[in-house]
Amino acid sequence: MKFNITTLNKVFDNRIRIGVMSALIMNTSLSFKELKEFLDLTDGNLASHLKNLENNDYILVNKGFLGRKTNTTYTLTEVGKLAFQKHIENLESLINKMK
Repeated sequence: MKFNITTLNKVFDNRIRIGVMSALIMNTSLSFKELKEFLDLTDGNLASHLKNLENNDYILVNKGFLGRKTNTTYTLTEVGKLAFQKHIENLESLINKMK
């Protein structure tokens, strides 16, 4: 039995990026603070993974203000949603081949 490992998306090799994508697929958008608290990460760690997802066009970054405070929110792009769903389908395929 063989599985073509190249069908898995390398962007999602990291647990933090999987966490971000999972959180965003279940919510219309989330703020930096919400993602940070949900995933229990430092600012710098989360920021670097968000940048990776943004550079791959998987998320959109929306910067604004809540009163006088900056508020950055993130949403999935259609490309990101499809890429993540495909990645999950390929993981399921791998699991099913092992049964």
